[in-house]
Amino acid sequence: MIKRKRLKAEGDRSVNMESILERLDELQDTLGQLDRKVDLIVESKKMSNNKINQVLDSPLDVVTLLSLPDNLRKTAMALSRLQEAAAADVARETHRERAVESAYLNQLVTMGYVLKERKGRIAYFTIKE
Repeated sequence: MIKRKRLKAEGDRSVNMESILERLDELQDTLGQLDRKVDLIVESKKMSNNKINQVLDSPLDVVTLLSLPDNLRKTAMALSRLQEAAAADVARETHRERAVESAYLNQLVTMGYVLKERKGRIAYFTIKE
């Protein structure tokens, strides 16, 4: 009886060792996947920080944009995407009337965030550097 108990105990140990080793392999694979995902998140965060720094370097930084009323913020963001545009171009981007955008752009000029330059009859607006 003693021999049987010993053999059974040794058999259980070998089964347990195999299952433990299998579980360790699964954990190692999972850790490898997590490590790759963390690397992707870190890279994404670095790129995001670079974009934020670029925005913060411009006169229309995040804080300034958030301090603007919604209507002017929408106009400023559209002009930012277009870089240089006439009121009609910004109006197409924002889906508002040209006259409305012209008034908003002129308000941004008065506030000192946007530059206005006439080329013939058309006024072109750019964000101040």
